[in-house]
Amino acid sequence: MITLMVVAGIALLIAIGYLNHVAENAKLDKARAKVELSDRLRRCSEISETFPGQLVSPALKLLMTRLELNVLQRMQALDKGNDQVKTRIGELNALVAQGEAIVVTNPVSPIQTEAKAKDVRFLLEALHGQVTRAAHDGFLQTSEAKHWIREIRNILVMLHIEFFNNLGQAALSQEQPGQARLAFERGVQYLRNQPDPVTYQNALVAMEKQLARANSMVLTNIAPTEDDDNALTEGLKADEVESEWKKKVIYD
Repeated sequence: MITLMVVAGIALLIAIGYLNHVAENAKLDKARAKVELSDRLRRCSEISETFPGQLVSPALKLLMTRLELNVLQRMQALDKGNDQVKTRIGELNALVAQGEAIVVTNPVSPIQTEAKAKDVRFLLEALHGQVTRAAHDGFLQTSEAKHWIREIRNILVMLHIEFFNNLGQAALSQEQPGQARLAFERGVQYLRNQPDPVTYQNALVAMEKQLARANSMVLTNIAPTEDDDNALTEGLKADEVESEWKKKVIYD
């Protein structure tokens, strides 16, 4: 009897220890999940709020809103008493209900510098990561995720088109055709290197026209004009006069 009681006591202690271990692991898993979801929410909010308006279509804005809503719903499952999360979910549900009639409130932010282009590229990479994760979680269907990954690649190309074009136009406005030519050359090369150049044929043709214009301006600036009276021209004229005088002296 005593032996049975001792065995039962040991078994009870083991069970208590195991349950405590399970409870601690559950707490750690919940804490890790909260941290991960908070980070995902921050990324989703940053993408949705700071992405340049000229690159955001209503369909893309709707996707951004849905991704943020999905993260908040997961957070609510872990922390049902969070009123801020509950309020935000209500706001996002109202926006999602609008479908593609959703209003794009992102301000237009021209891509005029290398730093700005890199910032937007990082936002696209973050969006790609959120789409991939949402598909992994089962929130997005595989076909829908693939569609948006293709769209993200297309937006990346549009980003570069705008950047090279703005860079070239800015150089032209500052009467720097050489710098403009370099920008348009980079744009043409980028578009020609696309795996599906036919998709961007119109953009390529437009960029090539800008390149030809800049190149023509560079050549025009280099070519001498008839009424050039610069130091080099004057020097050549002086040499000609001196040569004629020397010839005259010799032959006279």
